[in-house]
Amino acid sequence: MKKLAAIFSVSLLLAACGNDNEKSVDQLIEEGNLSEIRARKSELSKEQSSITSDINRLDEEINKLDKNKNLNLVTTQKIADSTFAHYAEVQGDVATDENIIVYPEYSGILDRIYVQEGDKVNKGQVLAKIDDGGLSSQVAQSEAQATLAKTTYERQKRLWDQNIGSEIQYLEAKTNYEASQKAAEQLKSQLAKTTVTAPFSGVIDEIISNQGEVVSPGQSQLLRIINLSNMYVEAAVPENYLSKIQKGTSVKVMISSVGQNYEGKVTEVGNNINPANRTFRVKIAIPNPDRLIKPNQIATILLNDYTAEGAITIPENTVQKNSLGESVVYTLESKTDSTGVAKKNIIKTGYVYNNKIEVTEGLEAGATLIVEGSKSLRDGQEVKISKN
Repeated sequence: MKKLAAIFSVSLLLAACGNDNEKSVDQLIEEGNLSEIRARKSELSKEQSSITSDINRLDEEINKLDKNKNLNLVTTQKIADSTFAHYAEVQGDVATDENIIVYPEYSGILDRIYVQEGDKVNKGQVLAKIDDGGLSSQVAQSEAQATLAKTTYERQKRLWDQNIGSEIQYLEAKTNYEASQKAAEQLKSQLAKTTVTAPFSGVIDEIISNQGEVVSPGQSQLLRIINLSNMYVEAAVPENYLSKIQKGTSVKVMISSVGQNYEGKVTEVGNNINPANRTFRVKIAIPNPDRLIKPNQIATILLNDYTAEGAITIPENTVQKNSLGESVVYTLESKTDSTGVAKKNIIKTGYVYNNKIEVTEGLEAGATLIVEGSKSLRDGQEVKISKN
């Protein structure tokens, strides 16, 4: 090959030297002598043909001498054992029991709203006040009557204890006192309903009614309050996972809308199998320290249904099927640092998860797996290893 290269170089040098005294192509075109132009074209065509012939001969010699030129290029990876876990995916919805709309318990004009949207409130904190329409005056009057009835009853009781007066007078006083006391308590209970308080600690998410509106129990929505601390995912799980899920089981929860994965625990397992879809209900408590999780988000529950220690796993796309339906992969037996021989391996596979497949038979840790470039290989074929 070196001889041919030297001959080719000398030929080019001689051709260049022989043309030093000739006119250039630009000069010939400028002079416009047709016969000279044709003569020069003929000379160049012969030179081109000779050079092309030499290049082809050199290519043939290169192909003979460079054995690595036509080898398939492959990439490899070492096979190592590891823990392989398979997860089944189930869709669920994020929810919280502390997400309610507060309704009034008393009918009247919404006199005051003491909070704004986004405010944090504590359980029992006053949120709004409804005009009592004079009910407070009735309460005061009823309490005064109850106080008088109590005084009358106590005096009548002292007389009765001294055997003074009739039993009827004593019983009437007692009955009147008890009735007045109950009437006052009932009015006070009604008056308490004019004050709207927080049923639990949380955040005011929305103010629905405005001050000055007439509100009614069970009809008028006042505001929404949410506590994002106690979140959970509710899902319908296929019944074949009954033996794998129980209260306290740890599961992974993925919420794609916020790009977060969470570790959760099963807090409730339903006892009823839905005959329509053969599923049972589960609740999974999930942490929410950063308040990114919101009610009604879609969540993916990852249920660990299989785990193997010391498993051999390989990329799923390296496995091929032969005409017999067997699973085939290729490993590499190295010859040099850059070449090797492909070896066909018939394997048996297990679970597939996250683009990885478990190999149960046919491969050992420490072998070199051919990853890319294996589709067109045959057993015993020599290959070139990519260093990229």
